[in-house]
Amino acid sequence: MNIQQVTLGKTGPTVSRIGLGAMGMSGVYGPSDDAESIATIHAAIDSGVNLIDTGDFYGMGHNEMLIGRALRDRSRDDVQLSVKFGALRSPDNGWGGFDGRPEAVKNFLAYTLTRLGVDHIDIYRPARLDPAVPIEDTVGAIAEMVQAGYVRHIGLSEVGSETIRRAAAVHPIADLQIEYALISRGIEADILPTARELGIGITAYGVLSRGLLSDSVSVASTFAANDFRAHSPRFQGDNLARNLTLVDTLGTIAKERGVTVAQLAIAWVLAQGDDIVPVIGARKVVRLHETVAALDIHLTADELATIESAVPADAVAGDRYAEAQMAMLDSER
Repeated sequence: MNIQQVTLGKTGPTVSRIGLGAMGMSGVYGPSDDAESIATIHAAIDSGVNLIDTGDFYGMGHNEMLIGRALRDRSRDDVQLSVKFGALRSPDNGWGGFDGRPEAVKNFLAYTLTRLGVDHIDIYRPARLDPAVPIEDTVGAIAEMVQAGYVRHIGLSEVGSETIRRAAAVHPIADLQIEYALISRGIEADILPTARELGIGITAYGVLSRGLLSDSVSVASTFAANDFRAHSPRFQGDNLARNLTLVDTLGTIAKERGVTVAQLAIAWVLAQGDDIVPVIGARKVVRLHETVAALDIHLTADELATIESAVPADAVAGDRYAEAQMAMLDSER
């Protein structure tokens, strides 16, 4: 398949119109299989998907090592690696906040380069805003790594407009990685206009709302304790039941169009602008192929209006993260 490529923002790299998010390959949504994950990464690259997104804290380094193994069989030039850093983990799988100090930036990067087995990262970004460290200091440290050749571009993740402006004043920002989906549209009021004003691209994660906008979740679904969804408000009790009624409505529209719910959800995000690149967390080859096929779906203005009327932006039940995690999001302030 000949996948369209776009420039990520005014200053970013050239990436495929859709990206592969690797987080789910390290147990965040339950058990995963390394062999299947590597096959999925290979299938993505072979199909023309060149943007692969990870975080150094996914599986406490497992995700980066997994991608590193997959890349041994492919050319480094075939991929654009996007890496988030800074989240602090503990041996019991707990979370200990975020570290955005300049010395920490360089420390995290050194380990990432080793685990991935590469000499540079294409887009390096703090996973969250460290409230104790000015964003100028964090971005300034990454800028030093750009000058040294270890990083090509700087990105941001889950920050608000003021932080975006302050970061962009220090160094050009390629993209903002942030949740954006048919039922997660908070960026539309302020953050998206700011990014567009500054020529910053959007890499949208959570496009399928952790599988909610697909055929993989039902009222009877249960989630392991280490599955993100076991603690996500949108997957709890009455919230899940209410949200699945939205999915059923979307399913009716998808059926009429001859596509899956997931494909329709991806196509909706794609239709919001070429400066928005969905990053989809496919864990299996079959899901990767379903994802890529969404690129062939072109929604008309009438179809978009029908979808947005059937699934209004404010209809979703529950926040996108648990309360403690929501409090850490600069983008939600």
